[in-house]
Amino acid sequence: MPDQNVFIAGHQGMVGSAILSCLKKREYTNLIVAERSQLDLTNQSQVQAFIGDLKIDQIYLAAAKVGGILANNSYPAEFIYNNIMIEANIIAAAQASNVPKLLFLGSSCIYPKFAKQPMAEEALLGGPLESTNEPYAIAKIAGIKLCESYNRQYGLDYRSVMPTNLYGPGDNFGLENSHVIPALLRRFDAAKLSGEKEIVIWGSGKQMREFLHVNDMADACVHVMELDRDILAQYTQPMLSHINIGSGTDCTIRELAETIARVVGFQGKLVFDSSKPDGAPRKLLDIKRLQAIGWRANITLEDGLRTTYQWFLENRQSLRT
Repeated sequence: MPDQNVFIAGHQGMVGSAILSCLKKREYTNLIVAERSQLDLTNQSQVQAFIGDLKIDQIYLAAAKVGGILANNSYPAEFIYNNIMIEANIIAAAQASNVPKLLFLGSSCIYPKFAKQPMAEEALLGGPLESTNEPYAIAKIAGIKLCESYNRQYGLDYRSVMPTNLYGPGDNFGLENSHVIPALLRRFDAAKLSGEKEIVIWGSGKQMREFLHVNDMADACVHVMELDRDILAQYTQPMLSHINIGSGTDCTIRELAETIARVVGFQGKLVFDSSKPDGAPRKLLDIKRLQAIGWRANITLEDGLRTTYQWFLENRQSLRT
């Protein structure tokens, strides 16, 4: 309901800011946010006091410590600790303050490394995780189970969604910690400016990945949150309640690179270094549950890449090195 008090935890990140914008477009008027300097989400007493002082009707739990493979490998303790603390503090405080609805945002990395493709919600806990981001994945799985457990014990309506690989305005374009789309956009842009004749890309380019624009993801989150509880219960189970959010389509990394080259205007040669690892051959979410509740993605990959590249050009000077 647009007149309800809605707290967006993590509103400064790419995901949280997209949800905030989506809610504003839907004419939600009582939106609550907190700067990092005002509220440390890993501090239990601060979170309890903040949520306890407000009459909150809904919470979007988009706050998280995120990063690429290098960061996950270098700081596994921080990734598991900070993410567990953030979600545990917010969910527990929400229950204590009688917040009736909450949406927890996880990640597709919760699924086993060798999960059957496309990955359905039922694949959760069906095998070992990818070792490089296991601590982060464990924290996200804990968030799902926190929501389900609080629902069972207290009769709450706390929901979970698992987005696929996200990109868009506000993404992390850092040289050492960015994901594949912002990394390639930045590399291709630099190559175009310097007049390079070719770009070398790790792997064969045959591996397939799914991508979703962050604005589509935000729209899906609000759709799931607004859905009637009885309707949602027709497609979920009390202890298998999370919903995959994806585009339903994937592409090869070669196709992605060729599209980015076209968007950026890089006309040099693309060289794929097959001596470097590809990772999993395919990672695609099964979105039958999402489609059954009435949502589909609207932004094509090329259109999404164009708006993301434009945002990068407009914010190039302020981005982290």
